[in-house]
Amino acid sequence: QVQFVESGGGSVQSGGSLRLSCATSETIFDIYTMGWYRQAPGEQRELVATITSRGTTNYGDSVKGRFTISRDKAENTVWLRMDNLKPEDTAVYLCNARYPGRPIYWGRGTQVTVSS
Repeated sequence: QVQFVESGGGSVQSGGSLRLSCATSETIFDIYTMGWYRQAPGEQRELVATITSRGTTNYGDSVKGRFTISRDKAENTVWLRMDNLKPEDTAVYLCNARYPGRPIYWGRGTQVTVSS
């Protein structure tokens, strides 16, 4: 069973910053594309950012220029640096791992709340 250890969520004022982390096993980290998605109440789940095992990144349009995803092999951890946060960034952020032809894995999520 794939497990993720997510941390870093919390409450911040508009314009502030937070950093999320998602740690997993070496097997998953070395092979899978990992990323973050988010879901606000009553909204569909949307892409925040992904990073492949080779370090290629992809971002959702709403976070480009403000969020940065990175990976740390020493800790088998993916980081999401979130700057210039806005109230519309408020959501549950979920860690995700995917690989073609294999099941998609999801973390339990961490809450991010941005107040105006």
